[in-house]
Amino acid sequence: MRHFMRDHIEIEETHKRHRLHFQRPTGRVPTHEMNVMEWRFIERLAGAREGDYRRDPEAVYVAYQRAMGVCMLGQFIPDNALSMGSAGYEADTPRTATTGAARIVLDGIAIDSPEAVCEHLERVAWPRRRAQAAAFDEAERAAQIVARERDLQRRCGPEILKTGYGFVPFPSFAYGAYGYENYFMAYALYPEVLERDFASQADLCLLHNRAAARAFAEGDLPPFYRLDHDMADGRGLLVDVRSLERLWLPHFARCLEPVLRAGVRLVWHCDGNLMDLVPRLIDVGVRGFQGFQYECGMDYPAICRMKAADGGDLLIMAGVSVTRTLPRGRPQDVRRELAWLVDNGPPTGLFLGASSSITPGVPWENLQALVEGLRHYRQHR
Repeated sequence: MRHFMRDHIEIEETHKRHRLHFQRPTGRVPTHEMNVMEWRFIERLAGAREGDYRRDPEAVYVAYQRAMGVCMLGQFIPDNALSMGSAGYEADTPRTATTGAARIVLDGIAIDSPEAVCEHLERVAWPRRRAQAAAFDEAERAAQIVARERDLQRRCGPEILKTGYGFVPFPSFAYGAYGYENYFMAYALYPEVLERDFASQADLCLLHNRAAARAFAEGDLPPFYRLDHDMADGRGLLVDVRSLERLWLPHFARCLEPVLRAGVRLVWHCDGNLMDLVPRLIDVGVRGFQGFQYECGMDYPAICRMKAADGGDLLIMAGVSVTRTLPRGRPQDVRRELAWLVDNGPPTGLFLGASSSITPGVPWENLQALVEGLRHYRQHR
């Protein structure tokens, strides 16, 4: 019991320090979460033996996050790397709607046309959401969020602050269910149906986000949350930004109002070239960005000069490129990119790490240079 009380008190003190010192000027740069995907490197970083990660992924996962100097973690995904081997995804990995499934069938409806997407939305998705909304219990959901976040904080330990992820929903593209081709054909051909779907999603998300706002207040959770949805590729947004302004942004903004009113700082995860959407997200109330693909056109210095809607500095969770510098560069390139991120970052609110998951194939020397560089900037800016 003494150990539990000590850990509980230390965790509470971590939360208090977070609130007291959040985004104040400092001479050091903290490290945010990183996901290494090569098992032997996970074990090496954690000081574990070969095979330990498969036997006890959570303990090794937390140990390597600590060894890398991580002080804040949103996604808690200890078994993530078990989804692939040392050369990436294996040949027998099951195919999904977005990774080459030969046939997509949902609730008995074959998704083989844009019309089939609309049929499934109208016959199944919308009635299902209405039923979920009718049965929704705000107090129960808030209690679930608090219990889950406190449990994850306990599992992270007092050295790492667990922040929000996975419980503030918002309307999203449903390509994960319907596949890219038929979903985006439906988006182009039947925009009124897709707008109704975003509205339907937002109605249910609003209930969840009222519960989330309640959880932040009642559970005294750190007021920081990462939003995550891929809406761009290397060429730009998956749809024209003007269509997003008409069909999606109003419902996105509407359902986030409870957590924004609660003072929660929302950070958006970036994949691809999201530049056209960045100012629109800021207008809604998003206060920062994470995971930049600089090589795809994300203008990091320009984003870091932008201001939040209230005029404050943006929160920027930057990282060395996992698609260019870490796999293809040399240790000096890693060090050079870290310096560039710091030199061009915002005056306050900068975190360092990797731009996304560090996939198998990255040279150990580059990963070692990243760890050493992060250690340096945690001591000097």
